[in-house]
Amino acid sequence: MAALLLLGFSSGLPLLLTSRTLQAWMTMEQVNLSAIGAFSLVGLPYSLKFLWAPLLDRFVPPFFGRRRGWLALSQGAIALALLALGVQNPQQGLQGVAIAAVLVALLSATQDIAADAYRTDVLTPREMGAGAAIFVLGYRGALLIAGGAALVLADRFTWPVTYSMMAVLMAGCILLSWLAPEPTAPQQPPASLSEAVWLPFKDFLDRYHWRRGLAILAFIVLYRLGDSMVNNMALPFLLQTGFSQTEVGAIQGVMGLIATIVGSLTGGAILSQIGIGRSLWVFGGLQALSNVAYLILAWVGKNATAMVLAINVENFCGGLATAGFTAFLMSLCNARFSATQYALLSSLMAVSRDLFSAPSGALAQQLGWPGFFLLTIGAALPGLALLPWFAPWHQSNLPSDLNQ
Repeated sequence: MAALLLLGFSSGLPLLLTSRTLQAWMTMEQVNLSAIGAFSLVGLPYSLKFLWAPLLDRFVPPFFGRRRGWLALSQGAIALALLALGVQNPQQGLQGVAIAAVLVALLSATQDIAADAYRTDVLTPREMGAGAAIFVLGYRGALLIAGGAALVLADRFTWPVTYSMMAVLMAGCILLSWLAPEPTAPQQPPASLSEAVWLPFKDFLDRYHWRRGLAILAFIVLYRLGDSMVNNMALPFLLQTGFSQTEVGAIQGVMGLIATIVGSLTGGAILSQIGIGRSLWVFGGLQALSNVAYLILAWVGKNATAMVLAINVENFCGGLATAGFTAFLMSLCNARFSATQYALLSSLMAVSRDLFSAPSGALAQQLGWPGFFLLTIGAALPGLALLPWFAPWHQSNLPSDLNQ
């Protein structure tokens, strides 16, 4: 479980450095909101990672094994790419920033493929709830360091120094790949690349069939849409409301971290009691309601109490929802094809985060902040509406070997 905590940290650290933290940097450099919102497209590699995931199922690096070898390679490359991103200057043009950010996202998506596959391979079905909670704890902790502590560091030093510090943290994660245990019953890799590409899709549809399978895939795309829209614009909103980088970073890094820890552990405990299916209902509803806190802040303006409430409610509900959603995705995968199948499923999740949320900046400009946050609450509802298709509240049996 300690390895999963550190693995979650390694997986989460690069994400905000190419999204929310980068957007904060651009906001301080007076880049317009439309361009900042469009930068969510930098995260497209997370949506497309299923295209090269079969390579990680098929080929085994010469050191550390199939999963840990790919982890070490990607972690070292991410550290170098973060250094390259940190030396860019948004005031002199966004092209270099975009290229470096896309490179970080591409390598981070590759790390995610290996990390998700490792987690799926190493956990037994009974351990998935607790394992998901521990992984999410590390993941959300990294998000708070990259999105909270990084802002404080940028206020005290400079953005290049801040990104260099993040690169050093990322390089240290290579030690995790060396020390992490191997799965006790590692699966044989597919015999050929064509088998690695085709069989994971065939296996998924054979187990869940077209109707239920398509409902599951649509749910994965839509479940976190409202939350993704808020996450895409939260930092520009807080900074434009009048809070300093240090104020936002301090609240995110201390109180937000505590809220995330409590949310993740609470999510794991509730999940073990009510099951994965019902947790999706409960956590999804709370996730949608958490956006009301930002709506209140948009109404009242600069107010420290309202900001603390908004950040803590978001982090607590985010910890809940991510724990349940991660356990759900893991439960859908066949261990033999875990890299490709989990990459496909999490790529669909990234569609809402990176593609559907790209117009968020333009929507905020058109609707104003109160109208925008009201829209995000409505955007959370279509995903919940799909749950009766494959996880009705009253039904004890869920797809395949999911347990209620």
